[in-house]
Amino acid sequence: MSVPHYRRAAAVALAAGLGFSIAACSTKGSDDSGKDAGGKTVITVDCQPDGSQKDLLKNWNDDVAAFEKDNPDITIKSVSVGQQCNNPPDFTARLTGGTMTDVFYGYMTDLQQVLDSGQAMDITQYATKDTIANWDSIDPALKNVFTDNGKVYAIPTKNYSMGLLYNKTLFQKAGLDVANPPKTWAEVRAAAKKIAALGGGVAGYADYSAGNTGGWHFTAELYSQGGDMLSADGKKANFNNAQGKQVLQNLKDMRYGDNSMGSRQLLQWADLLTNAAAGKVGMFIGAPDATTAIVQQFQGKYQDWAMGPLPGQDGAAKGTLGGGEGYFFRKDLTPEQVKAGLKWIAYEKLTVGKGQFDYARAKPQNQPVGLPQPLLFTAGSEPQKAEADLRKANQNVPSENFALFEQNPVTIKGEPKNAQAIYAVLDSAMSGVLTNPNSNIDELLKTAETKVNQLQASGS
Repeated sequence: MSVPHYRRAAAVALAAGLGFSIAACSTKGSDDSGKDAGGKTVITVDCQPDGSQKDLLKNWNDDVAAFEKDNPDITIKSVSVGQQCNNPPDFTARLTGGTMTDVFYGYMTDLQQVLDSGQAMDITQYATKDTIANWDSIDPALKNVFTDNGKVYAIPTKNYSMGLLYNKTLFQKAGLDVANPPKTWAEVRAAAKKIAALGGGVAGYADYSAGNTGGWHFTAELYSQGGDMLSADGKKANFNNAQGKQVLQNLKDMRYGDNSMGSRQLLQWADLLTNAAAGKVGMFIGAPDATTAIVQQFQGKYQDWAMGPLPGQDGAAKGTLGGGEGYFFRKDLTPEQVKAGLKWIAYEKLTVGKGQFDYARAKPQNQPVGLPQPLLFTAGSEPQKAEADLRKANQNVPSENFALFEQNPVTIKGEPKNAQAIYAVLDSAMSGVLTNPNSNIDELLKTAETKVNQLQASGS
């Protein structure tokens, strides 16, 4: 899971009982013109880095100044909402209170919540190549995530997909080929058994089963089997079948058949990555920036880690989980404000060499350059090739460790609607097979199916 996305999942548990001071963030004045006294179009934008992120904050402020110089008729007012940009209880409170910024950040899993709130503008008429630089080069699948009934509600700005991360040092110690990681779940099992045989508390393979992360990984592993979490109409669960059973059977076989997953279970995001950074995990599935967290937050080493595509059951994976983020537009903005917001997003998030793609600036600041994300642009498009070249020229992490992942792309599937609630349900199925040697896979999936069907029927 990408780091910001994890924070969203983890923070769900904090929602109950928390209160927030909500301040109105819209620029609308009494005349609803969206302009200041000098006639400039004014927009508020959130996700400004906070004061603890000094380099990132300076970069943002420098970009705002450069953008305003190029666009003297636009004023950007920046708002910080914390390091992760989207704290779920705060996000929900601002949606409910109608106090979102004019242009506001959200995860791909937030679309339904935003639509239900009535706070987002339909920007379909503005979402064109004439108003958004590189719009035609953005992966259509990402555009679809923020589209409902043919209407566009947000601009995608970051995307990730999942693969198999593996510890090269442990692979070498176990006599495994670092250049040839497992391609199937049977090969994962065989490799995990060899790595666990090293002893010292090393888990050959590790997986999540708590804090919504278990259900998130179940989804990714189901996609690798070619399955879907929900029916085509999104109204019913679609994982209580041979594909879902295979996901849990693979884990149960490794956990209790081989004892290759370690005895400590009920792992959440930080638990697994702490163990990985300490050299106690041979393999796990995740997004490329999981290695950044291992290094920057848990004191691991980039050189220990490499990444291949997500394994399939009997061959190449049939799908992999993708996710990401984008920017919505507050309802009732003027056309000038929408166009100004699109210009800013195009500058800061979609232009190679600027904003998030200013790798020449990021490298000396020791921000990671070389990871194969964000996967925003269609393969073979000019922006995609330019981004790849610029990334290679400025890399400060060993991008060759991600070559297999990049060279063997797997079809990306988005997260199911109502994802976080569904993930919470599937945590129980994941924890069941990883903590109980006598667990009944059929019963675990049937229980989860019933609960998800109830969730979808209630719309909660």
